[in-house]
Amino acid sequence: MSDEVEPGFVRVRLDLSYDGKDFSGWARQREGQRTVQGEIEDALRVVTRSERSYELTVAGRTDAGVHARGQVAHVDLPVELWEAHREKLLKRLAGRLPKDVRIWRLSEAPAGFNARFSAAWRRYAYRVTDHPGGVDPLLRGHVLWHDWPLDVAAMNEAAHGLLGEHDFAAYCKRREGATTIRTLQELSLVRGADGVVTATVRADAFCHNMVRSLIGALLFVGDGHRTPDWPGQVLAARVRDSAVHVVRPHGLTLEEVGYPADELLAARNAEARNRRTLPGAAGGCC
Repeated sequence: MSDEVEPGFVRVRLDLSYDGKDFSGWARQREGQRTVQGEIEDALRVVTRSERSYELTVAGRTDAGVHARGQVAHVDLPVELWEAHREKLLKRLAGRLPKDVRIWRLSEAPAGFNARFSAAWRRYAYRVTDHPGGVDPLLRGHVLWHDWPLDVAAMNEAAHGLLGEHDFAAYCKRREGATTIRTLQELSLVRGADGVVTATVRADAFCHNMVRSLIGALLFVGDGHRTPDWPGQVLAARVRDSAVHVVRPHGLTLEEVGYPADELLAARNAEARNRRTLPGAAGGCC
C-alpha cells in the first residue's frame, strides 16, 4: 500500500497532548460527539481560513476518557497553505483550541513518515492508588482508586509472564478484520513515594481495550484474588475471561510514541501494514 504524499502537498507532524475527561475519544464521530480529532481539524480549518477540512492520522486512537501527554498525528496540507501559515500557526491554534487539548510542535515530516504506521512503539502509563482514604482530589481525574491493598511485587511477577509476542485475544475487544497479535515490550509497576502505583506498558501496537484489560488482570493478582500465574493462563487460552475487568479509562495516559531513524521510517511503515501471524499459525490479517 502506497503512502506517498500527494503532489503539491506537504506532510506535517503534530505533537500534542490532551485531557480526555470530556472527550468521546480521539476519532471524529457522529454529530454531537466531542472528539480530539474533531476539535483539532475544526480549529485548523478556521485559523487557516480553509474551505475544507484536512483529515488527521494519529499514532494511537485513544478511547473516551483516556488522556495523552505524548500523542503524535500527521496531516497533509497544500504547500501554499503551509507556507502561508507555518510561522504563526502554532500560536493561532493555541488561541482557537479548547484548553483541554494543546499542540506543542508542528514540523514538516521526513520522507516515509506516517504517524500511525511508522511508529515502532507506544508507551502508556496507568496510575492507581490503594490508599484507604482514596485518591488525592487534585489527581482524581488521572488516578484510579482500588479499595484493596496491592502487592506490587506479585503484580510484577505476573506481568513478566505476559511479555513478548503473543495473541492477546483474551485481553482485547475484537474488531472485524483486525489481528490481536502484539509484541508487549514492557510491563512493569512501581509504587511512588506518594503511594500511587504507576504501570508502564509499552508495545509495538495495542488492540482495543488491551492496556485496561491487562491492568484489570494485574489488579486481581495484586489484591490477592488471583495467583501470579493466572494472567498468563488467561493469555494462553486466547478467549475473553469474564473475570478480567476492563478498568476505568481515566487512569490511562498515552505518554510517548517512538519512531525509528528517518531513513528507516518507510521500511517500518511497510512492515506495520503486513499480515501478522504467530510462528506455526495460519491466517491472520493486519
